[in-house]
Amino acid sequence: MPRRLGFAAGFSLLALTAPAQAIDVVSSGATQLTATAVESFRNPWAMTFLPDGRALVTEKGGALWLLGQDRKKLGQITGVPRVQAQGQGGLGDVILHPDFDRNGIVFLSFVERDADDPSLSGAAVQRATLMLTETGGELTMADVIWRQAPKVTGNGHYGHRMAFSPDGYLFITSGERQKFTPAQNMAMNLGKVIRLTDTGDIPADNPFVGQGGITGQIWSLGHRNPLGIDFDAGGNLWVHEMGPRHGDELNRIVRAENYGYPEVSEGSHYSGEPIPSHASNPVFKPPAKAWVPAISPAGFAIYDGSDFPDWRGDGLLGGLSSRAVVRVEFDGDAAREAERYSWGMRIREIEQGPNGEVFVLEDGGNGRLVRLEPMQ
Repeated sequence: MPRRLGFAAGFSLLALTAPAQAIDVVSSGATQLTATAVESFRNPWAMTFLPDGRALVTEKGGALWLLGQDRKKLGQITGVPRVQAQGQGGLGDVILHPDFDRNGIVFLSFVERDADDPSLSGAAVQRATLMLTETGGELTMADVIWRQAPKVTGNGHYGHRMAFSPDGYLFITSGERQKFTPAQNMAMNLGKVIRLTDTGDIPADNPFVGQGGITGQIWSLGHRNPLGIDFDAGGNLWVHEMGPRHGDELNRIVRAENYGYPEVSEGSHYSGEPIPSHASNPVFKPPAKAWVPAISPAGFAIYDGSDFPDWRGDGLLGGLSSRAVVRVEFDGDAAREAERYSWGMRIREIEQGPNGEVFVLEDGGNGRLVRLEPMQ
């Protein structure tokens, strides 16, 4: 039987791919970085580090990889939810339970199809126990604890990024599925930020819990396609989302606030039809930072490591259309872009490594895992 390996357990590191490759990084400011590609994947989507220094990487097509401390593939994890990857949908995020060292529990987000009508889909979150071996492992005792409702047509704007708050609640971003109005519909959990317990129950102090049903899950509303989520050192929740045609947003998420989509935006519809700005209606909370032109943010980490002391407390966003890592500095409820780092590739995911490095997953069929470090 597989067993869950703790921090001190030994394991072999198998180099299954080509040697590391140096990359030239162009910075918009004074920061000089070294970048090294250490592994590659087919449409990678998310990454998280294990307490023993190894890591997990998801691929949109349905694979969950175990990486060694050298960031090379050791093998796949079995028992992953089955997905039918289409458009933006497939296997998504992966995070650890806050007490993973004790219980071995992980959370995976993925897109599931309606059993009776496969044209309908929605995001879901599975809780499972991860049993590791030296070359892979398996997920056991799996249970789906959350679903987008309702399932709708189309294959975009699932969101389904996840993070645990310092006090142990599970937050999930839920996209509006390119349907616009669900973001303001309190009978749906589309276009919302969701707050649950680690078992999928609705906390008694959620802002709309008194309205019953699915509405009780909602922490904030008026979101479009939120693809990045993290907590800062003060416990503040930050989420970024893709705007329509421009107007990407970074928001400090406040309990029960309405962030306005599709009633207001700093962008416009793809047809060219304008959308009123946040300033036109102060009932909606404006973004801490908006981007025009768009950066198409994906993946997000608030840095607290030692490798980049000047970055401590800053946010790092992946950029798809901008093909860059975008660093932002915070000032209370506001944020400003400080610098961009680019090498011509779409960036899907950003995670801080256990030693203070920054790891980036490129988007696409040959997306590389890239390690960023300060230039010596």
